[in-house]
Amino acid sequence: KVKAQLEEKEGKTFDVFTAVEFKAQVVAGTNYFIKVHVGNDEFMHLRVFKSLPHQNEPLSLHSYQSSKTKHDELAYF
Repeated sequence: KVKAQLEEKEGKTFDVFTAVEFKAQVVAGTNYFIKVHVGNDEFMHLRVFKSLPHQNEPLSLHSYQSSKTKHDELAYF
């Protein structure tokens, strides 16, 4: 659901976009930290925010880190 948001921020499209790992942090909603394979040996770490149900907000890409590898630890950022 956040692929289009990332593509807009990066100014390019991703043929491969596969989540391989995630962690969650409960705040006033939930932050999801997701490691995504974007092709070849390239990975990105995404921070996606999901609001509380009563707020009825769509998922939003809060921030991301590029130039990651398969073995980089997925950490809170």
